[in-house]
Amino acid sequence: MKQFNQNVNHQAGNLNFRSREHVVGVLGIALVFSLLLSVPNPSSANTPAPDFTLKSTTGQNLRLNDYRGQVVLLNFWASWCGPCRQEMPELEKIQQKWSKYGFTVLAVNVDAQQALADKFLQSQSVSFPVLYDHQNRVTQLFEVKAMPSTVLIDRNGIARHWHMGYQPGYELEYESQVKALIRE
Repeated sequence: MKQFNQNVNHQAGNLNFRSREHVVGVLGIALVFSLLLSVPNPSSANTPAPDFTLKSTTGQNLRLNDYRGQVVLLNFWASWCGPCRQEMPELEKIQQKWSKYGFTVLAVNVDAQQALADKFLQSQSVSFPVLYDHQNRVTQLFEVKAMPSTVLIDRNGIARHWHMGYQPGYELEYESQVKALIRE
């Protein structure tokens, strides 16, 4: 009986150790994944931003190249994305602060149904253009891999900074980069 208890205790200890290893492994993978989402996409930095035309919430077709001469914060978002919903008011604050200096936010919604985006936008007060990319053509053109994704484009149409994901505080980095691009 003593041998049986020792074997059971030894096996239970191994299980406990294995579950700790499993938890640490899962946490490690989650940490790496979150870091990857917050790292700028280097393949897109300092390259010409692809031109596109999308319909806005006002029904008007807007073209990215029409904003040449301005600094543009291009934000890809979805109504089902919690961080996107959290980020939207912060983007409006940046728009309000910097628009008088030749800056604008263009928010590209990727929901399959426009009604989902419209419902969310009813609860928001945004002064910047919101565009619909229901077929994800522009999303694919920019190789968006996470929601939200943000591209900062300089006055010459060059994609200078790329951010994937959002956590509170990222807007401070956006604002710093916007300010630097405006000063160029």
